[in-house]
Amino acid sequence: MKPLGIGLIGTGYMGKCHALAWNAVKTVFGDVERPRLVHLAEANAGLAEARASEFGFEKATADWRTLIADPEVDVVSVTTPNQFHAEMAIAALEAGKHVWCEKPMAPAYADAERMLETAERSGKVAVLGYNYIQNPVMQHIKTLLGEGAIGTVNHVRVEMDEDFMADPDVYFYWKSELAAGYGALDDFAVHPLSLLWYLFGHVEAVTTDMVKPYADRPLSGGGRRAVENHDAASVLMRLGGGISAVLMANRAAWGRKGRIALQIYGSKGSILYDQERMNEFELYQAEGRGSEQGFRKILAAPAHRPYDRFIPAPGHGLGFNDLKIIECRELIRAISGEPSSIVTFKDGLRIEKSVHAMAQSFHERRWIEIG
Repeated sequence: MKPLGIGLIGTGYMGKCHALAWNAVKTVFGDVERPRLVHLAEANAGLAEARASEFGFEKATADWRTLIADPEVDVVSVTTPNQFHAEMAIAALEAGKHVWCEKPMAPAYADAERMLETAERSGKVAVLGYNYIQNPVMQHIKTLLGEGAIGTVNHVRVEMDEDFMADPDVYFYWKSELAAGYGALDDFAVHPLSLLWYLFGHVEAVTTDMVKPYADRPLSGGGRRAVENHDAASVLMRLGGGISAVLMANRAAWGRKGRIALQIYGSKGSILYDQERMNEFELYQAEGRGSEQGFRKILAAPAHRPYDRFIPAPGHGLGFNDLKIIECRELIRAISGEPSSIVTFKDGLRIEKSVHAMAQSFHERRWIEIG
């Protein structure tokens, strides 16, 4: 198979992350063709040229439509702010490109539906950037659950907390606009929802509360602007198989930097995981003498594949960008027609449906059955 031609739209934090993944995937895994970094698009020509040079792309443009029209581009990475995802992903699919779009799909559910409909019509691979499910530790937790290591799961708690909006004096920017979505729910609570999907399947029913820690924020040029969405949310959920679950998300949690705390309780034990310590998890199994029972800390190691592709020794640790490299390889496998572990637009739409049901529940003050 000829090397895939890559187009990248957006070069902020996630754009750079995609570029690192495309550059490293062949080096790390060896079983895929080295992608060809063809075209990069940014908001202005000067920035586009600078980023193309830094990231290793052959061409640069200030018009993302020029990139999508490029016949040498086979796959488009969409890493722009949330409100631009739908237009760009749909245009890329209609042009016959595969799409790797950052989460969430789109602030409006109707736009997310159009993204899936376009993907299905195109026959192209369309996936979303949920790289936390690619953690070898998370994959091993899934294996343990499948083996019944903690018996029948009956309750799950998951929290996602960061403090990038904890300071009331942080300037208003696009993440606080209604156009960007509901706030904490679809800005980043979709990540723990992707973990729940990966481990247990989709959410079946929800009831939600959301809050605004700060009613307004200062503007960089002076004055203040009302915050239009909610920075914290609490959700009661029902999962398949009678599992009760709780989701809490907070973008204004001082001291939390990248926390996704997952607690899984079963009839024969428990599993604890925290994204801030992403290279370990704790396992409790109710077996043997009670006097010796306790949580065991298990460190990521070559036995937890594909950790072994990065590091030959236990306990040295992978990082966020490494998970993106694993996700990149899974995308390439999907494009090649091989089995892969990745969040497709179809699965992503169900996650979006859960988020919109949570917002509906908040506004209507009742449980919502997702169906």
